Amino acid sequence: MLVLTRKPNESIVIGNDIEITVLAIEGEQIKLGINAPKNVDIHRKEVYLSIQEENNKASKIETNLLESLNAFFKKKS
Repeated sequence: MLVLTRKPNESIVIGNDIEITVLAIEGEQIKLGINAPKNVDIHRKEVYLSIQEENNKASKIETNLLESLNAFFKKKS
C-alpha cells in the first residue's frame, strides 16, 4: 500500500485521468473530491462490497435456474 500525506487543497493523480483532492479535514473525517471519467465507477468500499455480494448471489441464482431448466428438459425428452 502506498501511503501519501496531503494537506487540504492538495491532490494525487492516478493514471492519466483520475485526480483525488483533499477538500477538508474536520476532526476524524476527511472530505475528498474525485475527478474521474464518467465511465469509472466510484463507490464507498462498503457499497462496493454490497454490490459485489448481490452480483454473486444473482449469478448463483441464474446458474441454479439454468441447471433446473436443463434437468426439466432432459426429463421431457
